[in-house]
Amino acid sequence: MEKLAESALRVLALTSRSSGRPFETGTPQQARIDYDANCPTLQGAREAVASVEDLGIAGPNGPITLRIYRGIGAPLKHGPGLIYLHGGGWVIGNLESHDEICRWFANTAKCTVICPDYRLAPEHKFPAGVTDCAATLAFVVKSAADLGIDPGRIAVAGDSAGGNLAAVLALMSRNGDAPPLAAQLLIYPNTDAAQTADSYRRYAEGFGLTASTMRWFRDHYVRTAADIADWRVSPLQAETLAGVAPAFVATAGHDILVDEGIAYAGRLREEGVRTVHRHWPGQIHGFVSTGRYVAEARRAVEEAVAAWRGFEAVLI
Repeated sequence: MEKLAESALRVLALTSRSSGRPFETGTPQQARIDYDANCPTLQGAREAVASVEDLGIAGPNGPITLRIYRGIGAPLKHGPGLIYLHGGGWVIGNLESHDEICRWFANTAKCTVICPDYRLAPEHKFPAGVTDCAATLAFVVKSAADLGIDPGRIAVAGDSAGGNLAAVLALMSRNGDAPPLAAQLLIYPNTDAAQTADSYRRYAEGFGLTASTMRWFRDHYVRTAADIADWRVSPLQAETLAGVAPAFVATAGHDILVDEGIAYAGRLREEGVRTVHRHWPGQIHGFVSTGRYVAEARRAVEEAVAAWRGFEAVLI
């Protein structure tokens, strides 16, 4: 086992002092309060972008709020667009918790980032979040000219549960159930809700996200145990990944999700999908949201953007 990076050890020490009760010992509402209170202690100063605005759209489940970031240097017409889906176990997280990451992507890629405030469980169980994300992609494609986006240059990205939703959206796009995507950028994604990978044993406790918390998240998200085998919950269980958008996959060495992230990247490659896999052996789950203390956080975003641009270069 690789040693934990000093930055990861520092983050773990900080969160152990400030996080209080484990999420699974309270209600979802309490978990959201605790998570929201902890986020600012880990994230750095918010980077300036060219513009930020909130926009409401209609979705199949009701209104959806989108936050739209235009990066510094982003084209006003025919530019790249990125739909960013925030993490948080489908239960916590919001537009504020992932604001820093969205700003990094907007400036690094010189693109327009659209982040939906998709519905959360347990109030809105699967597939509500999936359909909100699909509705966001449909809106972005339909409104591409107004947003200054080239509809052929739209990618999807997300971390953890957001990475799960991004992978699912890429499969839906491949199937013709959502508009085409140019790339999928998956940051320590959850790809198998069965939670049987060995990393659930190796990193069950003491590395931030615990196995018991992940079970709590999943059990709030799914309607019944039968949903666990649905590829829209567990994309690793899809019959085939062939034909999905080119993929960037980031994994962290000390993460209960690391085995399923590596397995997903491996299957993508084996099934003919252009794939870039970057592994941070000394890091923990959620490290990209700890920019105040972890230099690798910004680097992971830069690597994702470099992969995205590389995919585009192949098409030119």
